Amino acid sequence: MTQIINKDEVQETPSKKSIIKTANNFDQAQSELKKITDRTSGTVQDKAIKVVDGILENVSKRGDEALREYTSRFDGFVTENFQVPSNLILKAWEETSKELQDSLLLAKKRIEKFHSLQIPKNINYNGPNGESLGRRWSPVEKAGIYIPGGRAAYPSTVLMNAIPAYVAGVNQTIMVSPANSQGELNQTVLAAAHITGINKVFRVGGAQAIGALASGTESIPKVDVITGPGNIYVTLAKKKVYGKVGIDSLAGPSEILIIADQSAKLEHVASDMLAQSEHDPLASAILITTNKELAEKLPAEIERQLINHPRLEICKESLSQWGLIVLCDDLETCAKLSDTFAPEHLELLVEEPKELSKSIKNAGAIFMGPWSPEAIGDYLGGPNHTLPTSGTARFAGALGVETFMKNTSLIDFSKEAFNENKDAVVHLANSEGLHSHAESIRIRDSKFC
Repeated sequence: MTQIINKDEVQETPSKKSIIKTANNFDQAQSELKKITDRTSGTVQDKAIKVVDGILENVSKRGDEALREYTSRFDGFVTENFQVPSNLILKAWEETSKELQDSLLLAKKRIEKFHSLQIPKNINYNGPNGESLGRRWSPVEKAGIYIPGGRAAYPSTVLMNAIPAYVAGVNQTIMVSPANSQGELNQTVLAAAHITGINKVFRVGGAQAIGALASGTESIPKVDVITGPGNIYVTLAKKKVYGKVGIDSLAGPSEILIIADQSAKLEHVASDMLAQSEHDPLASAILITTNKELAEKLPAEIERQLINHPRLEICKESLSQWGLIVLCDDLETCAKLSDTFAPEHLELLVEEPKELSKSIKNAGAIFMGPWSPEAIGDYLGGPNHTLPTSGTARFAGALGVETFMKNTSLIDFSKEAFNENKDAVVHLANSEGLHSHAESIRIRDSKFC
């Protein structure tokens, strides 16, 4: 069972509240984890849904005119042309430093190599009496990828979304991303778009960008699949348009859960938690450990690493609201709590990470050992960094090549195969009361021909 952490024993700065909360027992730990999972639900989401509904309807009806109004209102610039000229995309690449170019190309190479292993195989089965069955995979025609703006720029997200589409064989990949008040996109984001072969880039963000991709406007083509993370408005817009187009997932705020034992280094745990919390005030960083000393010293080490941190306020808000420390008797209990939470990112900073990973059922990605920090997966590990959040790792996985593909079943019966199976089909159709289903078999039956 989870041990009680006596808050009076936790080493804190005198008369200063700890930056991160602790759970006092197993039940409280589960309760706190549930609060973190549900942190974007409720009144805020209800209000956002109404806003999103109005935006999607307006974009569907008025196209580019509506996009211009929303871009002016939310992003602060006015434009007649949303598309970024190809020469500016090339220029962004050419003006990127050699070190960053090499880093982007290395990441591209690793991500492309891993995703090329995901291409699903067609199935062909030749049964008795001349029947042939199969399943054939093919890419969608057009894909739209959403790249967030705002608090940070994400060239890595360009790579992680565009490369699987390219590997899948998508004919046209459209990128949308919110620009700054001067109508400019981040240059490294554009450089990443250049090397991944994205066909068109548009300076549009928010729910309106999702609406444009789902319905099509005078400028922006209608696509078949939309991928990429965004804020609550983007996520709810993707949820609303699902069915009209395919989507990858409904991404919530990012999260990391670290399971650590006595082998874990204090500074590693603190830095990895801060690497998650600096994303967003709603990001969550959780430590579940068997090491009492680590649990006690962690808040002070986080405070130390936050000195002069460029994203100090974001980190502090994230950790104070959605950070958590839990002390457990054994790694089995740690794994049980982790599976309850089903984290997006799970780090195993333990002596035998591969062995412990066998006990984990629910996680978007598992990072094993001290040399596999979550940042490796964010940028160039190979597997996709677009992962299930908010507990959805219980039933979902990472974005991949299959996200941009669909399969078609192939059924080819010979006359002999038909005759062997016809009676069963008639019986099944009759059991469902579907007369014409049965009749479509009888009309082919040689006894009646």
